[in-house]
This record gives sequence, C-alpha cells and structure tokens, in this order.
Amino acid sequence: MHPTLQHVTRRIQARSAQSRAAYLQRVDDASRAGPLRGSLSCTNLAHGFAAAPAGDKIMLREQRRPNLAIVSSYNDMLSAHQPFHAFPEWIKQAAREAGATAQFAGGVPAMCDGVTQGQPGMELSLFSRDVIAMATAVALSHNMFDAALCLGVCDKIVPGLLIGALSFGHLPTVFVPAGPMGSGLSNKEKAAIRQRYAAGEIGKAELLEAEARAYHSVGTCTFYGTANSNQMLMEVMGLHLPGAAFVPPGTALREALTREAARQAAAITREGGRFTPIGRMVDERTIVNAIVALLATGGSTNHTLHLVAIARAAGIHIDWTDFDELSACVPLLARVYPNGSADVNAFHAAGGTGLLIGELLDAGLLHEEVDTVVGRGLSLYRRQPLLEDGRLQWVEGPAESLDPSVLTSAAQPFSADGGLKVLAGNLGRAVTKVSAVAPELRVVEAPAKVFASQEALIAAYKRGELTGDFVAVVRFQGPRANGMPELHGLTPTLANLLDNGQRVALVTDGRMSGASGKVPAAIHVTPEACDGGLIARVQDGDIVRVDAEQGVLELRVEAAELAVRTPAQADLSANQHGMGRELFSGFRSQVSGAEDGAMSFGLPA
Repeated sequence: MHPTLQHVTRRIQARSAQSRAAYLQRVDDASRAGPLRGSLSCTNLAHGFAAAPAGDKIMLREQRRPNLAIVSSYNDMLSAHQPFHAFPEWIKQAAREAGATAQFAGGVPAMCDGVTQGQPGMELSLFSRDVIAMATAVALSHNMFDAALCLGVCDKIVPGLLIGALSFGHLPTVFVPAGPMGSGLSNKEKAAIRQRYAAGEIGKAELLEAEARAYHSVGTCTFYGTANSNQMLMEVMGLHLPGAAFVPPGTALREALTREAARQAAAITREGGRFTPIGRMVDERTIVNAIVALLATGGSTNHTLHLVAIARAAGIHIDWTDFDELSACVPLLARVYPNGSADVNAFHAAGGTGLLIGELLDAGLLHEEVDTVVGRGLSLYRRQPLLEDGRLQWVEGPAESLDPSVLTSAAQPFSADGGLKVLAGNLGRAVTKVSAVAPELRVVEAPAKVFASQEALIAAYKRGELTGDFVAVVRFQGPRANGMPELHGLTPTLANLLDNGQRVALVTDGRMSGASGKVPAAIHVTPEACDGGLIARVQDGDIVRVDAEQGVLELRVEAAELAVRTPAQADLSANQHGMGRELFSGFRSQVSGAEDGAMSFGLPA
C-alpha cells in the first residue's frame, strides 16, 4: 500500500477516534435481533402494512422476513431520474422472490442544476442536499424497515441520500443508479458553441438547438461532472453492485441490475445472514477510497464539500489537506470531459469502473480490505456484469484499457497527480481543479477586478471592460451569502478571454460546476466574504496571485493597509426571497464553512 495512503488514513482515524466510536455506539444501540418492525406497537404496525398487497401483508404481520425501504428521487423532468419510474415495482417483485418485502418508504426532491444554472433557483441547490438528507431520514423514521435501497444519480441527490442513510447507520443500504443517456453532441462542440454565444457570434436559437442535441434523452448527462462523479464514488465505496454505475437506462441489463440490488439488500439484512449495516461499512478506509477515485478520474470539485459532509455523518472528520496530500500521489487515469474530449459512455466502453479500480488496487492506492454490499474485499469490483441467456452474472473485466486515450494504466498515467489542489494564503483556503487547465495557465499574478455576482462580470465583458490580464474576484457567493450557487455562467466568458490571449484567473467564495473546464479557478474560498473573509477587503487593482503549482492564494497588499480597510458590503436583499429562497433563511444563517462541508444542520461532534 502506498505510504501516503496509509499515513492519511491513519491520521483520519486518529482525528476521528472519539466521534467515530460515539457514532458506532449509536449504530449498535439502534440495532436489534429480528425485524425492526417488531419494536412497533400493534397500532403502529397495522398502520404500516394497511395498504400492502395481501401476500406482503401476511409477511409483514408475521415479522420473520426482512422488509426493504425504497427511497427514490424520481421525477420525470430530470432526465437522469426519469428511469426510476419503473424501479419500485421491479424491486418489490425481486424482494418477494428473495423471501422479503419492499415498500416505497418515501420520495426526496431532485432538482436539476442544469435547469437552474444562472437562475434564482440555483441558490437552493446546495441546501437541497441537506433537505434530501432530512427527507431520507423522514422516510426511514417509521422503523418498518430492515434495509434500504436509495435511488439517486445527480449532483446533491446522492450525497443527500447517503447522509440521510448514514443517520440510520444500523440499516444495510444499497444505492441504485439509472445510467447515462446516449452520446449526443460532443462536449467539446457544446462548449465551443457556448463560447460563440457568449461572444455574440450566434443567437439563442442556434444555442438552444445545440443544447437540445447534447441533452436529448433519458439518462444522466454524459460529461464528468458531479452526477457522474457520484456514480464513480458509490461504486468505489462498495454501495453499488459492481459495474452498475454507467449501464444505460432502458436496457435489459439495467433492469437485471436493479432487481439484483433488491436481492442483495435482502441478503445483507440480519435476517439474510450477511448483516452489513451501512454505518459500519462506510469507515475511514471507504472514505479515503472515495477521495482517491475522485482524484484519479479528475472528478467534481463539489465533492470537496460533499465528501466532508458524508464523512461527518459517519463520525469521520476529513479536511482539504487530506485531499491535497492524496492528490500528490494519485495519478490521473481518466480523460473524460472537461478533463478530455470523451464522455462517460466512452469511459465505460474502455473498461470503466472495474478497470480503474483494478489499476488503483494494483498500485496500492485503494484499501482492498473493506466491506461492500456484495461481500468483503474491493477486488469484487474489478468484475463487470453481463446477461448470459437472460441470467445476470459477473465476469472478469478487461486486463487493460480498450481505449488508452480515455482510460489508462497507473504505469502510464495522463498526469502523475490527481489534479486537485488546495491553495492557501492570506486570502484563506480554496480548492482548484487543474486537471483540465493547461500547465502554462496554472500561475496567474495580475490586478484584481472585483464583482459581487457573475451577472456583473458578464455585463462588464459585454461592455468591453475586461481587457488585459486580471484576476476576477467574484465574492458574496458563499453559503452564508446566497447559498453558494454554482457560477457556471462564467465559464464561456472567461474561456473566451483565455482564447484571446489574456491571462485570466477566477477567485470566488462560490462554487463552479463539476464541468468548469479550462479556466484556472480558486473556488470555495473560506472564510467567505460574509463570514469575515479577507476576500471582502480586495479592491480593484490589487495584485492577486493564484499559483496552482505551489498552492498559493495571496493578496499582495501590505497587512497594515488591509487592517484599516473597511470590508465591502453587498446588498443581498434580492437573494433573500423569491423562488422559495425565503424558506431557506435558517439554512443560510447556520451553515458551516466550505471546508466543513457547508452543512446547514449540526451533526454530533
């Protein structure tokens, strides 16, 4: 095993010893012999099975067989989640075949960041993760269930489901994906058309036509943003069935995998004989494995927030230094847009998750001795599923990549490091994703141009004011200010300036999309402007250094001058209402900082 992997894991274990022990005690306290519904009163139980089919009702009443909870994020607007419409019935049928029952325990909201990018609704996006976690808890709180199946794919949904499931750590839990849509307009073409639109070279009709060719059917968007990063992480954490992440919807294999997920959920209950509660399964090694897989694939920076919150839900404390140190030793093995031109379908065809996990295991960069929903040992995830005469089975995956331009070996990586770095200096701490940034663009020292919103920056661009080299400082975009929206609208504008030969970087206390691309960006700056961060004291013309090579984020102004500057104030009144934002004032007032997971609820220390 790589010494850095061992060192970081041991440090996390030591840091988390007290909180993890307390969490596991709560997990054990919530467990009991026999189906958990046995603790309910007769009135409680009768309410719980009143609407069940006759056969299920008998089993639920007898209290001898496991009952599985289905928690789904289905809606038919969100293309990635539309396939979930059919899954509950498949799961119920498969559960009966396995001698169990299954009930639809509850639905959770699922918002699409693609729909809300640049819109007021985006200010609810990050907080929707916490709403989903709480909705998952509400669904499971009836105590009718011995295991759970969580149906989710996209950005905040999977992290929210997992945080919620970990609050019921005594329950075995299987995550069930839906798969990506077929490849449409290439991500490279789509990005080029967006840049042309930002430059005023084409109109809205041409842009809409291109977008409709890119996002054209059911399934997940095919670029490697947060949604597909979620699927990668669920696989390497052992929460999916092996090879399930990127099997397309509407196929016989996808249906077979969904049915098998129900059988596995029944098998890992106490009654099933292979009891594997999620709270014990997701341990420090599992969390480190997730970070490694994120780094090795150039995954979404949003997981520098989500993984921190997920770990905390299991009593585990991680920070950005853990990401940074692992990134220095984890090679980049995948080139999927925005880190390359391929999409996740090409990644899957090249060998996919099984080959990636095998390469990392062989390089000593993943913990093998972990529990998964299919058994002990991550090597089980080297395999890939297929249907043989209508029967689902797993076979050994390819020994080497079927397309080395998309997925390579640990011996011949695309880059020696994972391409995610922590920047630190007097401006605070931030993260940057350099795997998609050209090496010559990774260090920028230039005068600041300061904005209080992405709209203000775009308006300045349209007025022709963004000339010369500069560092765009976009502040008052943190979780306490306005919910930390993604600033995806900045990407085409700043990319155009780069293409014009200007040296440009972005510094912001907001988020960028998992598909933020080639612009050098110091994001998630903490402390944020609304929480005493020095970013509130930056003025136009100040020299700012963004150095992704040495990990530096520095405002080159004398400390004495900074001390007497009055921090800027922003009028955020328009961000406090409309599109439901008034309902989230409590979230904004109590949310933690970015490096603490930007959580709006307190978790036990």
